[in-house]
Amino acid sequence: MADASPLLIAKGERELYLLPRMANRHGLVAGATGTGKTVSLQVMAENFSAVGVPVFMADVKGDLSGICRPGTATPRIMDRIKMLNLGEYAFDGCPVTFWDIFGAQGHPVRTTISEMGPLLLGRLFNLNDIQNGVLSLVFKIADDNGLLLLDAKDLRAMLQYAGDNADQFTTEYGRISAASVGAIQRALLELENQGGDNLFGEPALNLDDFLQTDVRGRGMINILAADKLMLSPKMYATFLLWMLAELFERMPEVGDLDKPKLVFFFDEAHLLFADAPEVLLQKIEQIVRLIRSKGVGVYFVTQNPLDVPDTVLGQLGNRVQHALRAFTPRDQKAVRAAATTLRANPKVDVEKVIGELAVGEALVSFLDEKGQPGIVERAFVLPPKSQIGPVTPDVRAQFISRSVLYGHYEKAIDRESAYEILKQRAEKFTQPPQPASRPGTEPPSYPGNFPQPPPGRIPMPREPSAPRPAGRPRETMLESMAKSAARAVGSSVGRQIIRGLMGSILGGGRR
Repeated sequence: MADASPLLIAKGERELYLLPRMANRHGLVAGATGTGKTVSLQVMAENFSAVGVPVFMADVKGDLSGICRPGTATPRIMDRIKMLNLGEYAFDGCPVTFWDIFGAQGHPVRTTISEMGPLLLGRLFNLNDIQNGVLSLVFKIADDNGLLLLDAKDLRAMLQYAGDNADQFTTEYGRISAASVGAIQRALLELENQGGDNLFGEPALNLDDFLQTDVRGRGMINILAADKLMLSPKMYATFLLWMLAELFERMPEVGDLDKPKLVFFFDEAHLLFADAPEVLLQKIEQIVRLIRSKGVGVYFVTQNPLDVPDTVLGQLGNRVQHALRAFTPRDQKAVRAAATTLRANPKVDVEKVIGELAVGEALVSFLDEKGQPGIVERAFVLPPKSQIGPVTPDVRAQFISRSVLYGHYEKAIDRESAYEILKQRAEKFTQPPQPASRPGTEPPSYPGNFPQPPPGRIPMPREPSAPRPAGRPRETMLESMAKSAARAVGSSVGRQIIRGLMGSILGGGRR
C-alpha cells in the first residue's frame, strides 16, 4: 500500500498510531542500551516504507541490514504476536539501498569540500575561532579566483597558496596566520589517516537518489553502514548534519502534506550536539525547525533525552521512550526530564514506570490530528515484519549489485579543480625555453634556464634575474598564484576529506 493510512507502531490498552501527516513534526526514540530502540526504529521504518515514504538511517551497530529480508516466526516473536493479539502476521522485507562512505558495504558516498563548507569542516578539524577564520578566508580566496574545492588535495593546494601569499591578502581578506594554516593542514592529514579521504570527491551524492520508491510504491530505505564510521564520531556526526543541511537547502517548500517526502533517523544523536560551538547549535535548531516545511521528518535516536538540547527537544512531537536506568544523579535527572516532557496520563506514573519497562516496551506519545501531543501510554512496540539482525555479506552484495544505482557512484571522477589548475599554472611559469642547438653543443645559459626539480616535487616558480622594465607591476595575481601553488601541488596530496553542508545557509556559494 502506498496511501497515508495511520501507522500502527505499538499496542497497550489500545492501538497507538503514528499519523503520516504529523510525521514531519519530528520525533524522539530514547532509552538505555538494550531496551529495544533499534527494533522500534526498524518497525517505524517499515511502516513509513509501506505507505510510500523513503527513509534514511545510519546502521551504527551493523544489525539493521536484515530489514531487506522477510522475518521468521521465531518463538519469541510469535509469543509477542500472540500477546498483542495481532492475528495473522505477514512477514515481508523492504526495498533497501545500501550506502557506505568507505565503499565496502554499499554504494560509495562522496561530497565536495566546497559543499561541506568552512563551518562544518572547522568542527570536523576541531579548529579554534582563529583557525576557523583562516579556513573561511581560504574558501573566500578560492571563490574569488574561480577555483573549485572538490577534494582534499584541492584544499591542501589552496592552503599552501594562501599561506605563501599571506602578505598580499592581508589588506583585502585579513591576516592569514602561518600557524593556523599549519594547524588546518595537520587536521587534514589526521582526517585522511582516519579514512576521511574516501568522503571527498566526485561523483558527489545526489540526495534525490534517497527519494525513491519501488515498483510496489514502497519507499526506499537507505541504510548507511556506520559501524566503521563510528570509530570517528565527529566524522559521523558532521556527515549526517551535512546531509540534513543539504536536504534543507535543496528541497522546495511544500507546506503540510499527507505524508512526508523523507524521514531521517539520526542514531547516536548525542554525537551531533557534543562539544558543538554555539553557532553550530543555532544552525541545527534552525534546520530542525524549518525543514518540516520541506516535507522532511527528523527522528533523533539516543540513550538519554538530555542528550538533545531543550531548543531542539521541544520540537520533537512524536515520542517513543524506552526504559531509563536511574543509577546516577544525571540518570535521575533524565528520568524527571522525560516524565515532564510527556503529556501526563492519570493512569501512568511516568517517573516510576520509566524504570520498570521491559525490553520492547515503551511510553508512547504521538501527535493527534490537531498536532497536539497524545496522552502518554504504556505499550509494547510491535515486532518487525522483516528480519531482526544483519544479513550475510553475500546477500548484501546481491542487493548492491541489483540496485539501479550500481555503477554510478562506484567509479570516482577527478575533474579539473583547484589542484589541477594551480599545477598547470605552476608548470607554465617554470617551463624553461627550448633554444635551437647544434648537435654536440650545450644550450646557452640564461636566467630562465632552471635546473630540473627533484622527482615528486614541483619547485616554486621564480622570476628571471633580468631587471624589470620601468613601470612594470611587480607581480600579477596569476603569477603569484602559480608561484605559491608550485610547492603545494608537488607534495604528496593525493588524499581527500569529507563533504559539504552549510555553505548556502551561511551565505557561501556552491561549487
